[in-house]
Amino acid sequence: MSESRVPAPVPTPPAGHGLLAGKSVLITAAAGTGIGSATARRCLEEGARVAISDRHERRLAETAELLGKEFDTDVVAIPCDVTDQAQVTALVEGAIERLGAVDVLVNNAGLGGTASILEMTDEQWASVLDVTLTGTFRMTREVLRHMVGRGSGAIVNNASVIGWRAQQGQAHYAAAKAGVMALTRCTAMDVARQGVRVNAVSPSIAMHPFLAKVTSDELLDRLSDSEAFGRAAEPWEVANVIVFLASDYSTYMTGEVVSVSSQHP
Repeated sequence: MSESRVPAPVPTPPAGHGLLAGKSVLITAAAGTGIGSATARRCLEEGARVAISDRHERRLAETAELLGKEFDTDVVAIPCDVTDQAQVTALVEGAIERLGAVDVLVNNAGLGGTASILEMTDEQWASVLDVTLTGTFRMTREVLRHMVGRGSGAIVNNASVIGWRAQQGQAHYAAAKAGVMALTRCTAMDVARQGVRVNAVSPSIAMHPFLAKVTSDELLDRLSDSEAFGRAAEPWEVANVIVFLASDYSTYMTGEVVSVSSQHP
């Protein structure tokens, strides 16, 4: 392999600087080892109180216990399927009860899959849209009723560069993520005068064990190699940008979709 094809080294995560000190953060799809759990860890490092949610109850409890021990704090864990409005309502109410308020919502829940549009079923299309786009809408609507009433808050949605770029077999996921981008922009306009900011991150590829289970090694290698750094992002590198958008360092940003990528056309 030529020197130019050797991936750049992974940097060391930066130390916390209290960017979210005193804030309460609710994160969906935060069980396991992906962007959600990395965001929970990063928020704790930055001084936040954190509530995490996921529909996988066992993994959720394990993640909460692990983070709680690591940071010597109580990490609130509330199971939720974002396709169920009753569970969404219970999640937000539970987080407010346990944390006192929700200053930041991170909408991380999403569902992927690979299928050609020629073979894609209505069920495959609907399930991806329901979790990834409509689930983000349900969570946003529920939390906004709380944030608007308080006159403050920040929402950060997890979109994807696939919302901008074409990729074979990803029509449902791309449509959902493009929808998340549009939802972000329009929601931001609805609530800006009420003191609430709504932004999104758009990662290209962030490597974690779950992704490796649902994507071929060949595709992961090709996507990683197409990045300028020659590697996928670490989940914490995406979490850093989420924390920035959640913090008071981005108070004049709303309706923005920030690309977390080193891949350029």
